[in-house]
Amino acid sequence: MLTNFFKKKKKYATVPDLNKKKDIPEGIVQKCPKCGNILFKKELEKNLKVCVSCSYHFPLTALERINLVIDKGTFVEVAKDLVSLNILNFPNYTEKLESDKQKTGLNEAVVVGKGKIGGFEVVIAVMDSFFRMGSMGSVVGEKITIAISKALEIKRPLIIFSASGGARMQEGVLSLMQMAKTTAALAKLAEEGILYISVFTNPTTGGVSASFSSLGDINIAEPGALIGFAGKRVVEQTVKQKIPEDFQTSEFLLKNGQLDKIVPRYNMKDFLIKILSIHERR
Repeated sequence: MLTNFFKKKKKYATVPDLNKKKDIPEGIVQKCPKCGNILFKKELEKNLKVCVSCSYHFPLTALERINLVIDKGTFVEVAKDLVSLNILNFPNYTEKLESDKQKTGLNEAVVVGKGKIGGFEVVIAVMDSFFRMGSMGSVVGEKITIAISKALEIKRPLIIFSASGGARMQEGVLSLMQMAKTTAALAKLAEEGILYISVFTNPTTGGVSASFSSLGDINIAEPGALIGFAGKRVVEQTVKQKIPEDFQTSEFLLKNGQLDKIVPRYNMKDFLIKILSIHERR
C-alpha cells in the first residue's frame, strides 16, 4: 500500500456566503451539491474546481484534466477522429451523439494521447463524463485499447483517468464486448511489465469499474468519488441487508483494500511524478 505521500493541504481563498441573497446574477456562481454553499465560479476554477467549504471535487472535462497533469505543450492526441455509429439504429442515438459533440467539442467520451508529466513520458487516456456520461461504447473501448497498445509500443507508463456511468446501452452487446477487449489488452501490458496507473474520479461505475479501471498496478482515486458496479439500491435488494452509508466511495474502498491511495486534485500531478520517478529508478 502507498501511504504518507503529500500530506500538505492547500489553502483556499475565502468565498463570501451568498446563500442569503435573493437575487444572484446568473452564470457567475455555482451551488455545491454536497454542502449547498454558493461559490463564485471564478474562485472555484482557481481552486481547480474543488469546493472551498467541503472539498467536494466537481467534475472536470477531459481537457481540463489533461491540462492539470500533463506538462504544458507536450500533449499529442491520437485517434481523435474516431466516431461512434448507430449500428443498432437505436432511436435518437445519432442526434444525442451530435448534441454531445457540439456541447463538449469532442468526438467521443475519452481523449487519448501521449505527453510528459514532470518530464516523464507517459501515455494517457482521460474519460469525459460530459459526453454521454462517459459511457463506454465501441469507440471508447477502441480508444482505450489504442492507448494501451501505444504504451506497449513505446514502453512507457500508461495512466487512465476514469469517469463513467458504465456501458453504453444504445450499442447493446457491442459496448459490453469492450470490457473483455480492454482487459485482454491490459494483460499484454502486464506481461511486459509496463506500469499502469488507474485513477478513479466521480463517478466510475458499471462496466468501466468492472474492467480496465480496476486493473491498475496502482489504483488511486479523488476524494469522495462514487466507485462501484451496480447501484446502492440494487445491491441492498440483492443482499437483503442495509449497507454502510459510505458504501462505494473512495474512502470505503481505501479502508477495505481496493485502493492504494486517495489523492486530492491539487496533489495529483505531484503524486504521479513521485510514482513515475520511483518506477524510473527501479
